Amino acid sequence: MKRAASFALAALLLFGAAAACRKAENPAPVPEAAKGQPIMSIQKAAFGNLPDGTAVDVYTLANANGIKARIMTYGAILVSLDLPDRMGAFADCVLGYDSLAGYLKTTPYFGSIVGRYGNRIAKGRFTLDGKTYTLATNDGANHLHGGIKGFDKVVWTAEPFEEAGAVGLKMGYVSKDGEEGYPGNLTVTLVYLLTNDDELRLDYEAATDKATPVNLTHHSYFNFAAGTRDILAHELTLTADRYTPVDAGLIPTGKLDPVAGTPMDFTTLTAVGSRIAQVAGGYDHNYVLNAGGGAMALAARVYDPESGRVMEVSTDQPGIQFYSGNFLDGTIAGKGGQAYGKHWGFCLETQHFPDSPNQPAFPSTIVRPGETFRTRTVFKFSVI
Repeated sequence: MKRAASFALAALLLFGAAAACRKAENPAPVPEAAKGQPIMSIQKAAFGNLPDGTAVDVYTLANANGIKARIMTYGAILVSLDLPDRMGAFADCVLGYDSLAGYLKTTPYFGSIVGRYGNRIAKGRFTLDGKTYTLATNDGANHLHGGIKGFDKVVWTAEPFEEAGAVGLKMGYVSKDGEEGYPGNLTVTLVYLLTNDDELRLDYEAATDKATPVNLTHHSYFNFAAGTRDILAHELTLTADRYTPVDAGLIPTGKLDPVAGTPMDFTTLTAVGSRIAQVAGGYDHNYVLNAGGGAMALAARVYDPESGRVMEVSTDQPGIQFYSGNFLDGTIAGKGGQAYGKHWGFCLETQHFPDSPNQPAFPSTIVRPGETFRTRTVFKFSVI
């Protein structure tokens, strides 16, 4: 019995040695990720320092399909967004700068989160609960995008995370009582989430200890020609039968006018440039979404026929601001030194209506203690 056991042990050892040799000669298949295929990941890097020495970081979110979103802590800014065209070639499809220094100059909110109130408040004033508040007038006679130092010009906290099929960045900022003239300490949480379904999702939350207006939005300038030409050939659909007409200062008149029969009509796929000459100054208007807000619904669809890139925008907000880059004039040297000329990018800002604190007929933007402001916007990317 002992001799038989010895023979068995020897056989097992010889078999194991032979298997090891075969394994060395024929290694196991290398996972696709190790062959250079995209994998889901989060990376952090330094992006520079503010003049006071405050460090600014940039996080790169990458999904399993190769899409990458770079977000920095200054302004919670989307610095770049790499998307494939119909041939599978990736390119950056948002305007901006190569370094932090560009964002520290006077800049048109490239890629930023704007607040406490995105869009305009007439004459920089509003009355709430019998008290009148005075804000900065940083857009002619009006208040725009939170003031002189809005949420786009502060450093946010950032915490990366992963979940099933997605990578994300949880960001935070506390706006102090009286900041830019607004009442209440406002605690804001923002989550960027990049999914393997090729969606970039933004979730916002805010709570306050005093009643205050809140209207947070994202201000990327998209260009699906990767910044090589203007966006006038991009084709746009907006699920909005009405819009809010404005006065010379771009303040809503209070009316909700139908788009039918006017150059404001994007209810069917229409080239941005096809009727822009009929709109004084170009498009910079709030559209009243048919869904009315409260539940997630498709708000916009953009298609670039040359690259095949498509973006669908869904939101639970009642409005969306379509801006056709009218104030870009070629004086801004962006990424790679590219001069951003007129209509070189477009914005689709999901939001409540402009000047709502002064327009009782508009949906309210007032958040009170004990309430939580919540909203979601999803940008979904594809090619055709």
